[in-house]
Amino acid sequence: MKVTPARFNIFMFFKLPSAWWSGVRLHEINSEKCIVKVRYRWINQNPFKSMFWAIQGMAAEMTTGAFLTREIESSGYNISMLVANNTAKFTKKATGKIRFVCDQGIEVKNLIKRAITTGNGQTLWLNSKGYNEDNVMVSHFSFEWSVKLRK
Repeated sequence: MKVTPARFNIFMFFKLPSAWWSGVRLHEINSEKCIVKVRYRWINQNPFKSMFWAIQGMAAEMTTGAFLTREIESSGYNISMLVANNTAKFTKKATGKIRFVCDQGIEVKNLIKRAITTGNGQTLWLNSKGYNEDNVMVSHFSFEWSVKLRK
């Protein structure tokens, strides 16, 4: 599957329905950055009148995972990917439309190249920051991704 926002969002409906029903959508992806948006709604709220942390985590992880999926697809190799670790920091209530951004596309491309060249498993920490409509950061997620060439 070529990774485009439309195709990825359809894929998400069938393979990640909880993210889709919660309103998480891939908005933009190119060689340098990936943007995922989600709007605060009744279905993704917490009791404190803001977006539930897990919804933010799904959107943040998607910015990093979509990069990996895109690079693995374009490499033509059979490569596995798995989140090995993650951290999160919340700095403000998430209300309204939240935009998650990962701008480490070049690092992901290099990671996939290393995995192919060496044949060994590789890891990389990828960051995704969530911003509200006023461009104020509401959360910062980091995911340690592990990739390995399947033989």
